[in-house]
Amino acid sequence: MTNMAVSSVRGLQKYFGAEPARVAAVNGVDLDIATGETVAIMGPSGCGKSTLLQMLGGLERPSRGEISLDGQRVDLMSETALARLRRSRIGFVFQSFQLMDELTAAENVELPALLAGQRARHARLQATTLLEQVGLADRASFLPTALSGGQRQRVAVARALINQPLLVLADEPTGNLDSEATIEVLRLLHALRDAGQTLILVTHDSRIAATADRLIEMRDGKFVDETRLTTGPRGDFSALIEVEDSR
Repeated sequence: MTNMAVSSVRGLQKYFGAEPARVAAVNGVDLDIATGETVAIMGPSGCGKSTLLQMLGGLERPSRGEISLDGQRVDLMSETALARLRRSRIGFVFQSFQLMDELTAAENVELPALLAGQRARHARLQATTLLEQVGLADRASFLPTALSGGQRQRVAVARALINQPLLVLADEPTGNLDSEATIEVLRLLHALRDAGQTLILVTHDSRIAATADRLIEMRDGKFVDETRLTTGPRGDFSALIEVEDSR
């Protein structure tokens, strides 16, 4: 991991509604994410975690403040430029998977590459490789409805990686999963972290947060605490996974 910031935020604010009922979902956040760093953001429901993630990914416009990705001002981009950025530089992993039920696992993974203009043959080869990496090579031709929750989330992670994004944003990636499926995703996030993928994880799950280099606590739209995890930049979480496996 280097010290170069791949994503930076300054004075970020997001308001919903109008005075006197205006609500500050995010209220004055500053953040730097280093290349190859995994950052977990935790806090109670409604504290602004998901809104922050959506702004970082260009899905929501900030009310005030600056967002930069790889030196480019995301908050100043046109809608066309934002769409291009989301396709090519940012990977998204959602709690609800957001797979297309009429497409196979391989077709779901390759779709962002096709939308970004890659040739079909190259996109399919990449999708095949990624499904192998997430342990689903034998499920490539399956529809999402024929996959377990953990398998669907692993397909979603493969899809997020297809365009080799600078940044992967995961919003409660285990929120809809049982314990066994959570372990599947935990292993995968651990592997991505070890491979140097830059990740921001919004989660209620302390097991997922434990895969991070840095943990940020959020309350009422603000950062209230930050911890550099003592396991080090590439800590070994095998013991944690073994404990969860034994439950």
